[in-house]
Amino acid sequence: MCGICGIVGPAADAPSAVSRVRDMMALIAHRGPDGEGIESGRGFVFGHRRLAIIDIEGGRQPMRSPDGRYALTYNGEIYNHVELRRDLAERGERLRTASDTEVLLHTLITRGVDGLSALNGMYAFAFADEATGEWLLVRDPFGIKPLYYTQVRGGIAFASEIKALLSHPDARARSDWTALQQYLTFQFCLGDRTLFQGINKLEPGTWIRGRGADITARGTFWDLDWNIDTDHTDSYFRNHLRDLLQDSVRLQMRSDVPVGAYLSGGLDSSLVVSMAARHTAVPLPVFTGRFAEGPAYDETPYARLVAATAGANYREVVPDAESFVDLLPRLIYHLDEPVAGPGVFPQYMVSRLASEQGVKVVLGGQGGDEIFGGYARYIVGYLEQALKGAIFQTQEEGVHVVTLSSIIQNLPLLQQYTPMLSHFWKDGLFEPMDARYFRLIDRSPDLERLLSQEARASFSRAEIFEAFRSIFHHPGTQSYVNKMTHFDLKTLLPALLQVEDRVSMAVSMEARVPLLDTRIAESVSRMPPMVKFKGGQTKYIFRQAIADLLPDAILERKDKMGFPVPLTDWMRKGPVRDFVQDVLGSRRCRERGLFDPAGLDFVMNSDVAFGRQLWGVLCLELWHRQFIDL
Repeated sequence: MCGICGIVGPAADAPSAVSRVRDMMALIAHRGPDGEGIESGRGFVFGHRRLAIIDIEGGRQPMRSPDGRYALTYNGEIYNHVELRRDLAERGERLRTASDTEVLLHTLITRGVDGLSALNGMYAFAFADEATGEWLLVRDPFGIKPLYYTQVRGGIAFASEIKALLSHPDARARSDWTALQQYLTFQFCLGDRTLFQGINKLEPGTWIRGRGADITARGTFWDLDWNIDTDHTDSYFRNHLRDLLQDSVRLQMRSDVPVGAYLSGGLDSSLVVSMAARHTAVPLPVFTGRFAEGPAYDETPYARLVAATAGANYREVVPDAESFVDLLPRLIYHLDEPVAGPGVFPQYMVSRLASEQGVKVVLGGQGGDEIFGGYARYIVGYLEQALKGAIFQTQEEGVHVVTLSSIIQNLPLLQQYTPMLSHFWKDGLFEPMDARYFRLIDRSPDLERLLSQEARASFSRAEIFEAFRSIFHHPGTQSYVNKMTHFDLKTLLPALLQVEDRVSMAVSMEARVPLLDTRIAESVSRMPPMVKFKGGQTKYIFRQAIADLLPDAILERKDKMGFPVPLTDWMRKGPVRDFVQDVLGSRRCRERGLFDPAGLDFVMNSDVAFGRQLWGVLCLELWHRQFIDL
């Protein structure tokens, strides 16, 4: 796990190029406190900040091939590097180190982009061939590791974090209005957009090849095809999934430094801890957080139960309002973009606790909801589909994945989501699936109240909806659950992984996510929808596969929390209320022209919960101050 940056093209041959890359490296030093390196050649300058995890001495970067022709700067881990090393040896390749970096380098030399299909890991890297002047940028299948790029005079600059790119004199920090509209709607950007004009992110599972300053080709090396496997039984899918989960955890326990795990007490992190604990000679260190404001913000009884069952070494942290006020501007800086929700704050606190305890690698349960269909909104969507099918005797999916009678027993999960239900069924009942799911994920129902008149006039909901539809309607998806899952995997998941990456790297620690293994995703995507989402039960096949591995209290939980932050309580009085009013009530915010002052006053002073709207505008204002106003 590291930070990478560099310049490719004729700009890399300029006398100032090396110093430019050193400036970029300084801004991502937190990603790699164990060492730094820089390599330059015809048409490239590569920089690297290292967090040493595998082969502490031999894995230094950037790495050159023995003949000096090829260069690689790489962030991440190739979990199956041991197996790939054997394959390379059989091909006659002689490796000098025990690092996964050298395995990746030789795989690229011998197989090019075709070798990407053999990798099991999380990664973002740049690879250069000095003889031909060609270069390659690659990002892993799920987007676990970040990679951004921008055009500069005479070339392209790339980096693990946007802030590093902004140090280049040709990169200006300007907001992108289309991206801002998407953020206000979803609280993340679609496709390769970022909130910065001219700065793009490499999308998950894709590569860009270039020569000199020109991008000559783009490609996708991994994606789900959603072809349904009708040849196997439920028991086959269940047993196969369990085997894949166990193997993924086994591979991701490979490390030359101490490994720990996040533990919320939810299904996903509990499963990861349970499996990981079997691969350690000493008790596995596990870390969680809770708030002192009451049981609605405290999952630690469940976390302690799992830790005790797994024989893990349990640690917890109790964040408070003062820490929130102190840390939020710094977190916006680390995030580069104000994505996701307030859970970033306790995630950072738990990461810092783990780092302070000497852990350099931490496992988490991220990705389970997106892979296995774990969101309550999936049930909401299917409840309407079941009603529609029962009333009109129609079925958009061609087959009744979820019937009204089968879903009834799983409806108690929705007790805590009555506000969502009220909004969802307020109008538009029985519209097409795309319109209904868009309504479920839209975070901007009352933007008219918040945005200034000028911003409202240029806000194009139709364009946003069409951009949403282009992702939602993957040609291979027919069932509603697959369409919802596909959209979340392509959009929400990378946004959540950005948070996972930043909060861990901010404290110089590597976060791994064993549920995000391409073999697992491919297996689940091929399952018949009625197998994986039977009766509208979230994570049905996942629960079946791991039923004997966790305590019943964890398996039967219906109070899904997702690390809630007591912002509503804190907003009533004290430092959080003062902080929010200082930020959103400031002259700078009021004169920015994006928000309506009366709307801001309403959302700050209303008695409703501290919701997504207030969180969104607060983070957006802090983001402007951190990056745009400079």
